[in-house]
Order: sequence, then structure tokens, then C-alpha cells
Amino acid sequence: MTYKKRLSFLIIIDSLIVISAIYIGFWLLNPHFNVFQSNTLLMSSLTLLIWHHCFAYGYKLYNKAWEYASVGELISITKAVTFSVLITSVLQFMFTGDIFVRVLIITWMLHVLLIGGSRFSWRMYRDTFIRRRKDKKRVLIVGAGAAGTMVARQLLQNAEADMEPVVFVDDDERKHRLQVLGVPVVGGKDAIESAVVDYEIDSIIIAIPSLSKKELNEIFEECSKTKIKPQILPMIEDILIGKLSVNSFREIQVEDLLGREPVELDMESISESITGKTVLVTGAGGSIGSEICRQISSFNPKRLVLVGHGENSIYLIDMELRKQYGEMIDIVPVIGDIQDRARMFSVMEQFQPDVVYHAAAHKHVPLMEYNPVEAVKNNVIGTKNVAEACDTFGVDTFVLVSSDKAVNPTNVMGSTKRIAEMVVQNLAKVSKTKYVAVRFGNVLGSRGSVIPLFKKQIQAGGPVTVTHPDMTRYFMTIPEASRLVIQAGTLARGGEIFVLDMGEPVKIVDLARNVIKLSGYSVEEIGIEFSGIRPGEKMYEELLGEGEVHGDAIFPKIFIGKTTLIPMHLVDNLVDGYSEMSSAEVQEYVLGLANNRFEINDNKQLQA
Repeated sequence: MTYKKRLSFLIIIDSLIVISAIYIGFWLLNPHFNVFQSNTLLMSSLTLLIWHHCFAYGYKLYNKAWEYASVGELISITKAVTFSVLITSVLQFMFTGDIFVRVLIITWMLHVLLIGGSRFSWRMYRDTFIRRRKDKKRVLIVGAGAAGTMVARQLLQNAEADMEPVVFVDDDERKHRLQVLGVPVVGGKDAIESAVVDYEIDSIIIAIPSLSKKELNEIFEECSKTKIKPQILPMIEDILIGKLSVNSFREIQVEDLLGREPVELDMESISESITGKTVLVTGAGGSIGSEICRQISSFNPKRLVLVGHGENSIYLIDMELRKQYGEMIDIVPVIGDIQDRARMFSVMEQFQPDVVYHAAAHKHVPLMEYNPVEAVKNNVIGTKNVAEACDTFGVDTFVLVSSDKAVNPTNVMGSTKRIAEMVVQNLAKVSKTKYVAVRFGNVLGSRGSVIPLFKKQIQAGGPVTVTHPDMTRYFMTIPEASRLVIQAGTLARGGEIFVLDMGEPVKIVDLARNVIKLSGYSVEEIGIEFSGIRPGEKMYEELLGEGEVHGDAIFPKIFIGKTTLIPMHLVDNLVDGYSEMSSAEVQEYVLGLANNRFEINDNKQLQA
């Protein structure tokens, strides 16, 4: 129905109701009187009709979507009817010296009843019949608060939605055995399993925006008993700005279940260090590097230089950022290998960056055990090239992306990252550039990380392979890791190692179980096998060594530590002599150097 047809229809309906109501009211009180011969009644009905339409227009009764009618619409109807009846009574008194009080009271009641009924009947018809014309998934909503009510209302009112709320659960005992929008609240989270059976539930929606990670884990555990994959409400901020709708539910991700609240940024200090500046990111096409670029872009740098060795990965992040920020930021893609010293010096000289985030590195532990020379070339020599280029061309801040595997390293990858930390810490002592390193644990969802591997194994029907039942690791998300790196740049004074308070380490086997459950399977269906610890792996990781801890956090959830410095000529000897060594010798060399167990004589030989 077009707007004009709808408007005409409502005016005709209201006109019939208004005129009929006053005549019916008079007839009920005087059944033997001929109401159609009364001039006073005719004048009253015309007055009532005219003023009703005036107030209906004023209160926009003809512009409301009555299929969504609620208390607010009923109040508007009541106001329009009340004022039109009051004006009619005044005119009655002016022309006749009397007021038909009982007639007008009955008229008022009939107006509210019939006009309100005509509007709300459409909503009732829609909710009762149209909404149920097709089969819908029966939904259990966790949380009967404001967000849960908003979700239920949206689903009930949206005829196109394929879900229908049939039951709430909420830990607030005061709501138990009550109904919200006609939907019963049957108990707390411990009632989820029984409610799924009793109400034949097809889908579970968690609608509690203030939920902590711990509470979400508890609810997820209850939901996992039902074999239904729960969904979660999007962030309220995304709903308010129109980015997502209330019914844009998403599945719970492993990141949601991390038992730690994410680190918050000091937006003001970051803006001061990035806005209007030239920022260079190495490894810009990688998981961490590309996310650093995304987050930096939101702070409006003057220029963002994307340095990477892989042509395709740099192309992808360049195109992504240009699409969103191309008109505001000068984005420059640079193909270059950090092992190429001349190229790195040329890039620094050309772009004169204010801040450099060094994310380029080899990071896979088992691969680096088999390729120690490549680990040295990329993680040590590459870092040294970029860091020394920053010193030469007066970069203000250099931030090295390091790893928890650099603490008491037992493998080549961790050892080379530890040596890279030593390189930048030594430079911090002699350079005007502020050099810092940032350590964090395993990054969920990054290339080659354990989560994508688990998902592939699950898709193949299992089993999921875990190295050892007691293997633990610290975990964080890609955005969280990137935020820490950016924040570290603002805290830098020179020579620090920043570490995120990552909460409690997570058992890999527990992570595997969660991924299986989130994929909609039981652990028994997929299975978990233990493959044994791989070369160079530790049972657990550390973020700071015993002598590195520096008391309180320098920033909420960010700690600072210092590693042991070594004479730079020992690193120079490694850089000069690795090519003359076998893989086994390089492996022994970097492990000894990183753990301060050896010195190197003039002939580049290790000695105890």
C-alpha cells in the first residue's frame, strides 16, 4: 500500500469511528431518542471529527508503523482523543450552556478502544499469522536484560527473520518464572541443557554485552552440552552506528574464550606519535604487520610505507588500505628484503620515517630448526640492517616485534629473536633513536598458527593432533598483539622490552577441545591424538626471565623488562662467520650466544 492510499484509508477509518462513537454513546444513554435530529449532537460530532484529525496530525498518528505499535503509540492515541473530546465539551458549553458529560466519557472510551484496536489489530494479525507463515528456528536467548529483550523484540517483529524466541535463561533469580514479551524465563545458565530439550531449541543466542571472558566460558561450557553451536550478539557500538543489526548474530570464536580482557590503548599518546607522521612497517604483508598497518591507518599518519618481500601479500594489504584510506594517507608499497642491507638503507633515506615497526621475521619453530642459517639471515642480520638504517637516518622510534620464545630459548627461532633483542638494546645505548622490543605469546589466527591447523584437521574428519597433553602456551589475538606493538612505541624511552600481561597460559589440548566444540562436533567424534614434542619445542613458555622482571606495570597490563647485554662484536662475529659454518654449528652458535653460555674467540669458534 502506497503512503497516500494508507493515509486515506486511516483517515476514513478514523472518521467513521469518531462519528459513530459519539452517536453510539448518546444512543446508549437515550435509546428512545432520535439522535439524528439533534443539532447539538451534529455540531458536537463535526467538532470532534475536525479536532481529532488536527490532533492526529500533530501526534503523527498517520505516520506511525503500526505493525510495531507499542505503549508509546497508545499514549499518542490517548492524547489525541482526550484533547479533541475536551475541546468538544468546551464548545458544547459555549453553544448550549451544558455539557453531555456521560456521552463524552463513553465517546472517549469508544475512541480509545476502537482507534487503538484498529491499529493494534494489525500488529496482532502480523505477529500471530504472518510471522508464523514459515517454519522458524526455535531460539533460546541467554540474558533477559535490555539486550536480550531487544533481540527478542527484533525477532518477533521481523516477519522475514528465520528465528523465533521461545525461552530465556538469566542468572537473575528475580526474573525466573516471569515472561518477557510473552517469552518465559526458565532459570539460569545451568538450565540451558534442559531448556534445549524441553522447548525443542534449534539455536542459542548469547545476548549479554557486559559478559566477561570467564562468564562467557562458563556459558559456552553449558551450551556445549547441547551440541548446538551458540551465537553471540554483535557489539552494541556496531549496532548503534548502523554497522550491524540486532539480528546480525555471529558464532563464538576461540578469541572470545580467552580468559583475559583485551588491553586498552592510550589513544591520546598514540595519536600524538602517529598522526601526521611518516610510519614504516616491515613485514607489512604478514599477519601481525598487516594488522599494525590497519590500526595505524585509523590514526591518520601522513605517509604509511609498506615494506615486504612477498609481492602478493604487499599487493593485498596495499589495495585494502587504499580502498579505505587512500584519499587521506599517502600509502607507499615497497618490495624489499630486509636481508638486503643496501635496499633497507635506501628506503630509510628516501622516506625518512618517524616511526618504524619491524615485524618481518621467520617465526616457525620446527622450520627454523631445519634451516638455522635462514633464521640468522632474516631474524638477526635483517633486524640489524633495519635497526642500523634507522640510526643512520635519524628515525625517532624503532619497535621490534619479538616473541616469548626469546626467553631462555631452546630453539633456533627463539635464539635468533633473543639476539635481535640484544642488537636493538645495544643500539639504544649509543643512538638517538629510541629502540624497544615487544614480546607476546602465540597469536591466534596468524599464518601457520595452531588454530587454522586444527580447523583443517576437523574439516578432514579428525583427529586433531596435539604434541603433548601438558603443553601450555600464552595466546592473544592479532588485533591485541598489534595494539601492544603500537602502544609500546609511545612508551619507548630506549632499550626496554615490553611484555603484555597475558593472564594464565592455556593448555593446547584445552584449546583443541574448544575448537572442536565451536565447529559443532564433540571431542569423541573428532578425536585428539598426541604426536610428541617437536624439535626445539618447550613444554611451556616464559615472557620474562628471572632477572628481567621490573615490578609494577608501566601501563595497564603492560610490563617492562631488561635482558642481559652482550658485546656487539660477538653478534658481528656471528654475522660475519655464519656462512662458513654448517647448520649444526650455526644452531649451537646461536643457542650458546642467546643463553650467554659461550664466548667466541677471534677465530669465530665457540668456547665454554
